[in-house]
Amino acid sequence: MKKTDLLIIGGSAGGILSATTARKAYGDIDITVIRETEEVMVPCGIPYIYGTLHDTNKNIIPKAMLTDAGIHLLIDRVTHIDREAKTVATKNNGAIQYKKMILATGSLPIVPTSIPGHDLENVFPITKNKDYLEMLLEKVKKADNVVVVGGGFIGVEFAEQIKLLGKNVSLIELADACLWQAFDKEFTDDLENILKEKGIDVRTRSTVKRMIGSKTVSAVELQSGDVIPAEVVILGLGVRPNSTLAQEAGIQVNDKGAIVVDQYTRTSDPDIFAVGDCAEKKCFFTGKDVPVLLASTAAMEAKIAGSNAFQLRLVRANKGTISAFSTKIFGKTFAAAGITEARAREEGFTIMVGEFTTMDKHPASLPRSQKVKVKLIFSKCSGVILGGQISGGDSVGEMINILSLAIQKGMTATELNTFQVATHPLISSSPISYPINSASMNAIASNCKHLNEDLEI
Repeated sequence: MKKTDLLIIGGSAGGILSATTARKAYGDIDITVIRETEEVMVPCGIPYIYGTLHDTNKNIIPKAMLTDAGIHLLIDRVTHIDREAKTVATKNNGAIQYKKMILATGSLPIVPTSIPGHDLENVFPITKNKDYLEMLLEKVKKADNVVVVGGGFIGVEFAEQIKLLGKNVSLIELADACLWQAFDKEFTDDLENILKEKGIDVRTRSTVKRMIGSKTVSAVELQSGDVIPAEVVILGLGVRPNSTLAQEAGIQVNDKGAIVVDQYTRTSDPDIFAVGDCAEKKCFFTGKDVPVLLASTAAMEAKIAGSNAFQLRLVRANKGTISAFSTKIFGKTFAAAGITEARAREEGFTIMVGEFTTMDKHPASLPRSQKVKVKLIFSKCSGVILGGQISGGDSVGEMINILSLAIQKGMTATELNTFQVATHPLISSSPISYPINSASMNAIASNCKHLNEDLEI
């Protein structure tokens, strides 16, 4: 029987980083990663195969990240976990004994089985399998009309990328707005207007009634009665935890099927950890379960699991999911972290809001300057930041990381108004109007209006 000190099941972002972190934390221990495919995709890069890369081979996480670190990579499928014997059964390599285990089994796409025609040919849920994605690429190239169902990040990015190929693209979203979970209305309106200006048929508040076709899909019918031609339908309805292996082993899962973990990523079995899409997520602010399944969140959890596998070394490092997102649509970046104004009000927070718009270079006459719009949400009583949303140029992608850290550290509007920034005309906004500072100041100013009423000057 093969033996290993640390066994990791799953070899995408969460599994890879768990393994490499454990190597750095524990030195020369035996680490084995089991995954079902030789190659794995960069998860967030999948939509960009279709309009930018045009090749699945350009979107692969190199396995050298594991092999160069002396980590054993086994291409196989685990069929059973025996927690009492601390062994796993594999399809092709017999039993493997472990001391500690990390589950990084990821997620599976949500397929709307209640919709007639969901199983027609050329209706594609998005999986992370290279051969599958290569087949989808060939189908998209041959299609004239593509319908994307689901207006979350994956759906919006697929719609944008396929439109770059010159296809007729329709984007169907059940809710009032695309990306509504991450952004307030002023940002979702802006994003949808950009999509429409580029020729994408955006249908919000729309429900798919059925997929039409005898064998292969030819159209999508909405509940409104509208029929949209489609040679390819892409389902971007989100994902669900891939936790079957854990459930069969008697490991506790929540009502959504996610593996229950503590702040150290330990499961109900203290020798088994879980990270990434298969593990449950708690909101940083409310402690409620949240379906935020991101590679960046998996990376944070993987660092905790890899460090804590044999000793609890990272203490209180995971206080909940902040939900930091970013995307770029037709040259404009949209990013968010924390909770929206709408969600904050729903949860009962008393808030103050600061907003600011400026240019991302100074002076604004410099080439390729773009407008930056910032919205920050703070607790009105404590001044602690609850969330932020930004749109603009590429600098937005790193500004949201500043806000993510600010949320994690409980920074206040005053601290964000006065934090010191490095600026340069060619790469940032002016120091006298740096967006985060200025939006914070505006929140403070709006909250102080009542103080000025009794002021005598």
